[in-house]
Amino acid sequence: MKPAAIVGIILIIIGVVALAYQGITYRTRSREKVLSIGPIEAHATVEREKTIPLPPILGIAALAGGVVLLAVSARK
Repeated sequence: MKPAAIVGIILIIIGVVALAYQGITYRTRSREKVLSIGPIEAHATVEREKTIPLPPILGIAALAGGVVLLAVSARK
């Protein structure tokens, strides 16, 4: 299989996944002070969930680029 076809297939897969999920979610842990009374301090571990949004145009562009690469590699 040609390298352009392989890259095209990978781009198509990335485009479909980006359109399906529309964001990458991850969790972070940190120690935060939750109580402070005079010399007494209490810390707790906090786990927060954050999301990096993926715009739909990114998935469409990856999908279209993959289709174009597959078409170009099939012609040669």
